[in-house]
Amino acid sequence: MKKKKNITLKSIENRRASFDYQLNTPLTAGMSLKGVEVRAIRDNRVSLKGAFITIRNNELWLNNASLSFKNTGEGKSETTIDTSPKKLLVNRKELDKLALEKQAGMTIVPIRILSGGRYIKIVIASGKGKKKFDKREALKQKQSNRENAKLLKSYR
Repeated sequence: MKKKKNITLKSIENRRASFDYQLNTPLTAGMSLKGVEVRAIRDNRVSLKGAFITIRNNELWLNNASLSFKNTGEGKSETTIDTSPKKLLVNRKELDKLALEKQAGMTIVPIRILSGGRYIKIVIASGKGKKKFDKREALKQKQSNRENAKLLKSYR
């Protein structure tokens, strides 16, 4: 019997997504990548800030996610930033559900990239944009939770 390796999932999060959108249930999708893109993600040289997902020709595309990889040529060491669209892999049912939500006026945003196992996956969710007062309310709630936690910690 083969022994299974302990795989720890490394994830790169888009923390602005939950602040800017009221997110629905998340969905995990695969990514179609090249070798240098895989290496950049595994080395945590990726940013999801400002990234969004579109549906073109019945396919999901991740747009505006920046991957930076190092070009090491003849004595050169340069960093290239790539923001080209990446194809996402989902089932037809999931794609149809996302297309209906997109038509209803929702935005599809990436939440996190999982890169611990053999495959690189992306967690996406559809969501409705929050208004400014909703964001302020969320900040107030977060601040009060922090203060309550501090008080509880001081009583122990």
